[in-house]
Amino acid sequence: MSPKTPPGQTRDQIFRFVRERLFEGLPPTVREVQQAFGFKSVQTAREHLETLVAEGRLTKAAGLSRGYRLAEGLALPAMALVPLLGQVQAGELTTAVEEPEGYIPVPSRQAAEGMFALRVRGRSMIDAGILPGDLVLVRRQSAAEPGDIVVALVEDEATVKRLRRRNGRLELHPENPEFFPIVPEPGALVILGKVIEVRRHLEGMPVYD
Repeated sequence: MSPKTPPGQTRDQIFRFVRERLFEGLPPTVREVQQAFGFKSVQTAREHLETLVAEGRLTKAAGLSRGYRLAEGLALPAMALVPLLGQVQAGELTTAVEEPEGYIPVPSRQAAEGMFALRVRGRSMIDAGILPGDLVLVRRQSAAEPGDIVVALVEDEATVKRLRRRNGRLELHPENPEFFPIVPEPGALVILGKVIEVRRHLEGMPVYD
């Protein structure tokens, strides 16, 4: 955080940060605010948070490290819904079948525009932090940069992999040494979108081989 940023503007940014974390279901600690904004001391973050409490924008539950909440009457960001279109393989290629399962909430209509979600099967992306049963939120786009994690079709089969370019050709690379890269024939690769978020629920999470 630049030292030239006016204190009021910094507090507005902190308020938005806390609000977004509350929307995600995990209020930040004072230290997490310090780290997110690059403050040299925890006390600076605490002073900003306490000022937000004094201004009536936040409340603080005594004795809780994650005790900050929005003040009564201040709503969380309006939610929008992204369609959960079924499953995608993070392993060997599998036939793409769209089986709508429901919807996933995201913070705003703008964020939801052009997005869809898929449930991951397979273990080929575990070193990128994408595990079996995770949900990936995907922004629809027909092109991506090497290094992006994408959902792609090879002929009529779908997978989630990291896009690489080797010898002028696009390849789909796993993030697990037990799996081999997929090297499509020219013209056989269709990018459906770029993975921009991964979500995981630890309770009741399905387990896939």
